[in-house]
Amino acid sequence: MQASYWLQKWERGEIAFHESDTNPLLLNHMDQLKLASGSRVLVPLCGKTRDIAWLLAQGYRVVGAELSELSIQQLFQELGVVPEIVKAGPLLHYRAHHLDIFVGDIFELSAEVLGPVAAVYDRAALVALPADMRKRYTAQLLNITGAAPQLLITYEYNQQLMEGPPFSLSPDEVRQHYAASHAVHTLATQTAAGGLKGRVTAIETVWLLKKAAH
Repeated sequence: MQASYWLQKWERGEIAFHESDTNPLLLNHMDQLKLASGSRVLVPLCGKTRDIAWLLAQGYRVVGAELSELSIQQLFQELGVVPEIVKAGPLLHYRAHHLDIFVGDIFELSAEVLGPVAAVYDRAALVALPADMRKRYTAQLLNITGAAPQLLITYEYNQQLMEGPPFSLSPDEVRQHYAASHAVHTLATQTAAGGLKGRVTAIETVWLLKKAAH
């Protein structure tokens, strides 16, 4: 899956994956991370998710990584905030009060440029990537966040009935990616309302990944 796939999605307005409201699983389970007010939360492959506005309203600082500059321009417009835009190596850094978004390839984002984060909220990153990219992505996430705790949302469904994204991830695969670095806990599972893309029955799972004690 090439970068052009996602860029074209945004350019054409084909953003059915963009939720119009804050994700209910975030509302119900964010407190499981037990973060102090002002903690910095990474939202990878964030797009213009409304979850960012909610996290900011709860008193968190938010840092995002996103390929599509168009989506980030729309994000700041919808937030009613004018960003300062600076270069950060091969990436663009859109910044405002308590909000930093790095635009470009997340695999080119370093821990130094990202800065420290207290937690990761992954609703639409891991599930957006095909199998051959997921291992690389999770390794990069561990590298740049120092295995920060994570709230992760995944789907499980019959992949033969629908092409991803979002892709189907089994609990075993989640553990393959994260069990070496984190204690992996299932917080809740539910049937995805209305099915994925309105046609495929899917189980939605929210995971709590806590840094493993070594």
